[in-house]
Amino acid sequence: MRLVIQRVLHASVSIRDQVVGRIGPGMLILCGVGNADTDADALWLARKVSRLRIFSDADGKMNESIAAVPGGDFLVISQFTLYGDCRKG
Repeated sequence: MRLVIQRVLHASVSIRDQVVGRIGPGMLILCGVGNADTDADALWLARKVSRLRIFSDADGKMNESIAAVPGGDFLVISQFTLYGDCRKG
């Protein structure tokens, strides 16, 4: 699996001008799944992401996980292009 993770104050995803997902503060995650990825890989990665200390604490240091963010949420978007191969074209 390949992820691109971005901290956001708010994010949304739309299909044909219709909002199908929306969050307030939290993480926007673009997720690419490879042929060899397993359910165990997904579970391990979910635990890892939820524990990333990428949010600021009271002192302004990146020292808090998503659990410390009031109303913190995830918006996960499938992104098969993360496995794109540009070597031939």
